[in-house]
Amino acid sequence: MNLRWRTLHHRSVAAALAVAGVACALAAVPIASSADSSLGQLNSELGQQQAHQQQLQSSLGGLSQMISSLSSQIALVQSREAAMQAELAQDRVQLAATQAALTRERELLAMLRARLARGRMLLARQLVSNYESGNPDLLTVLLESNGFKDLLDRITFLRDAEAQQQAIIAFTRRARARATAAAQHLGALEATDEQITVDAALRVKALAGMNSLLQSKQGALQQAQAVQRVALAASQARSGQIQAQISAIEAQQAAQQAAEQQAALQQQQQQAAAGGGGPAVGGGGISSGSWVIPSSIVNCESGGQNLPPNSAGASGYYQIMPGTWRMYGGSGSSAYGASRAEQNQVASKIWAGGSGASNWVCAGMVGIH
Repeated sequence: MNLRWRTLHHRSVAAALAVAGVACALAAVPIASSADSSLGQLNSELGQQQAHQQQLQSSLGGLSQMISSLSSQIALVQSREAAMQAELAQDRVQLAATQAALTRERELLAMLRARLARGRMLLARQLVSNYESGNPDLLTVLLESNGFKDLLDRITFLRDAEAQQQAIIAFTRRARARATAAAQHLGALEATDEQITVDAALRVKALAGMNSLLQSKQGALQQAQAVQRVALAASQARSGQIQAQISAIEAQQAAQQAAEQQAALQQQQQQAAAGGGGPAVGGGGISSGSWVIPSSIVNCESGGQNLPPNSAGASGYYQIMPGTWRMYGGSGSSAYGASRAEQNQVASKIWAGGSGASNWVCAGMVGIH
């Protein structure tokens, strides 16, 4: 009995020294009320960053839709511009062909006019010559002719020459009339083709301006999108930093709380050992009639408080994980939101008369296995 007390006493002293060392180390870090205040500020800033991220994501979604819509409009305008460019090219080819035909008709008209002028000149010369020489009488023609055949040839030649000149003049007049009509028609066609070409060029220019404007708007939206993505990435990075700081503070608080609970437990064990009694609770007993597992485990886990979920998700009086809470019939998403009676009921099922003690890390820390 005396030996058992000494062994327990030595263990208690060693544990107390270890806890005191941990407490001294933690005392160097101000995590009491200042830590709570800092934690509240960090949580507030984290909420603001998350709200800002939601706004940025919503804005980015809207910008993406606008950019997609502009891309569709740009594609449509570009297809119309390409079609108008092809039409303009055809109009220019047609105009060039009309201008070439008009040039040929004008050249032909000039040649026919020159030919008509020459025919008129020859005819005029012949008329003048006939007038100046007078009309030869039949006796003169007979005397100058070398026989009847020569006489017939001279008469036929003169008649044919005059008829040919009249035919040339008539043909030239008709050809000139046709050339003049063709030139007038081609001139009108050239004016029409020029107007069509000008109109097509104007439409192409308008479509090019519209395309440039749409692309300019799209570029501005893409630039705004890039800026917002950078802002979103920066906000997400800041959220990660804040979350890391919150986790560090929570870990420090949890470590300090565990150290304080362990020190209190060691003090209780020392007092019990000094009084000759055993541990405060048995392996499967209930402490103070309040808990369904040993109070030393509860004090180590939560300090007897209904704690909200920590970084790992454990919550409530018994610090039960969400998956374990639901597995053993707990209602809601976590133990923290349930009544104490329901938490007791679920913890009793987990404890299972002591066989489930390994579900609590603090059970090993307080010497319950």
